[in-house]
Amino acid sequence: MPKAIRIEQTGGPEVMKFVDVEVGAPGPGEVQVRHKAIGLNFIDIYFRSGLYPSPLPAGLGTEGAGDVVAVGQGVTGLKVGDRVAYAGGPAGAYSEVRNMPAAVLVKLPKSISYETGAAMMLKGMTVQYLFRRTYKLQKGQTILFHAAAGGVGLIAMQWAKALGVTVIGTVGSEDKAKLARKYGCDHVILYKSENVVERVREITKGAMVPVVYDSVGKDTFQASIDSLQPFGLMVSFGNASGPVPPVALTALKGSLYITRPSLMAHIASRSNLEEISGDLIKMVSSGKVKIEIDQRYALADAAKAHADLASRKTTGSTVLLP
Repeated sequence: MPKAIRIEQTGGPEVMKFVDVEVGAPGPGEVQVRHKAIGLNFIDIYFRSGLYPSPLPAGLGTEGAGDVVAVGQGVTGLKVGDRVAYAGGPAGAYSEVRNMPAAVLVKLPKSISYETGAAMMLKGMTVQYLFRRTYKLQKGQTILFHAAAGGVGLIAMQWAKALGVTVIGTVGSEDKAKLARKYGCDHVILYKSENVVERVREITKGAMVPVVYDSVGKDTFQASIDSLQPFGLMVSFGNASGPVPPVALTALKGSLYITRPSLMAHIASRSNLEEISGDLIKMVSSGKVKIEIDQRYALADAAKAHADLASRKTTGSTVLLP
């Protein structure tokens, strides 16, 4: 019988249990996927902890790559043996085998490994919509990107470089600063020992930046707002340090904009999913974006993986291996 991670209550990593699960035949519109690799993301912690409520008991994880091993009624475009990857759909990626809606899967070319496929989908498609949809970056611009050495951050550093964009990135340690620079970050700010706003002002010679990408949340929100040019856009797309408290509209200083986008909204339609994932696959296949997988854990050790991710011990991307 296949195994999976399940939670019956929200809480710390200890609430995750590695259990036997029964997986029936795929239903209409579904395919059965045998995972080769599973992506680990901060959003998984939000669901496990209860920050993002969901019905219980529940599975965890929304990203993976593997092989189609069975096809349900009415499915076209996929067949047994196809290599597929996904980010989105119902939670439950922390599993050896699962049934998935065919509509959320994309074919994974042989030039991209299963581990890369599992590590790139959520983070890579996030960078695509941040840079090409939320705010369409133009060559020659300078941006501020928090958590520059994280999984999303390292993809963003490379993608920005491919677009001809200068990146100011924040990190928490000198080791992470070296990693961010390696992947294309032009200016690194050690946010624990440096004043982010003053460094942005110094780097931009007082001009500040037109857009800030902030997945950290509570700890960086004010610095993000204060680093923007007039009419600049604050993009809040995560809460790694905790959710941002309620903010008065006057915090926008009369001219700033703020948005809280999500990948799931951007890939809700099949046409958008194909466009966004296709752009990502093209960038990875071309070598312009390389996916840094710095940690690998057995699926049974998902609790340790969560603890390491939450304590900022990880860099780049992390995968779980069934």
